[in-house]
Amino acid sequence: MSTINKDEINKFTKMADEWWDINGKFKPLHMFNPIRIEYILDIASKHFNFKINNQKSLNGLKILDIGCGGGLISEPMTRLGAEVTGIDASAKNIEIAKLHAKKNNLKINYLNSEPEKLNLKNEFDIILNLEVVEHVENLNLYLESCQKLLKPKGLMFTATLNKTLTSFIKAIIGAEYILRWLPIGTHDWDKFVKPNELEKKLLDLNFSTVNLTGLSFNPIFQEWKRSKDLSVNYILATEKN
Repeated sequence: MSTINKDEINKFTKMADEWWDINGKFKPLHMFNPIRIEYILDIASKHFNFKINNQKSLNGLKILDIGCGGGLISEPMTRLGAEVTGIDASAKNIEIAKLHAKKNNLKINYLNSEPEKLNLKNEFDIILNLEVVEHVENLNLYLESCQKLLKPKGLMFTATLNKTLTSFIKAIIGAEYILRWLPIGTHDWDKFVKPNELEKKLLDLNFSTVNLTGLSFNPIFQEWKRSKDLSVNYILATEKN
C-alpha cells in the first residue's frame, strides 16, 4: 500500500522550479512560514522545556519534515539548530531542495521517499505535516506511518484545511479562482479534514492533543495570525504517548 497520489505529485512537480520564488506560485506558503515557525517554536519550547532566546533553539532535536517540497520549512528548522530530514515523493522537489540547501551551506538530509517507506522506528522528536494530509491518498496509512517514526513523547504538527463551506469558498473559490493565489486545482475539497476527525484518528493511534489553533489571514497587514476560527486553516499539535 502507498500514500502517494500520483496526480498530486505531478501537480507539484510541474511547479517545482518556483519553490523559492517569493512572488511565484508558492507565494502563499512563503507568507505562511512566519506563523508556522512561530507556532512550532512556541509549542515545542513548552513541551521540551527550552527557551526561545537564540538562533539554535532547536539544537539536539531531530525533525522529520514530510512533503518538504523545496525546503521552505526544513531550512529555517535547520538554521534553528535541529537535525532535519526532509522527505518528498517528488524527485524534482528533492533536487530543488538539495540545490538550495547547498547554496546556503545548510546540512539537511533530503530523501525522495514517503513515510511508509522509511525503515526507521521511534527516530524523530518532531514530525512536521504541514499542508500535506489533504494531498495524500491513504490518510490512515499515512498517520500510522508517522506514528511509527515518532519517538514516544515526541510532537507531531499537522497543518491542514477544515472541511467546511467556508473553506470551500475561501480556499478554493477565493484563493484559486478569484484571487489566483494558487493554481486552479491545487486543492480537492473532498480531501479536507475536520479537526475532530483528525483528532479521533490520532487518538486511535495513541496520540493526545497538545494544542489546536486556527490560522487566519489579515488582508490589511498581509500576514497570518493565530485565531480561534477553525473554519479554514488550522494546526493540530499532538504528542505520542
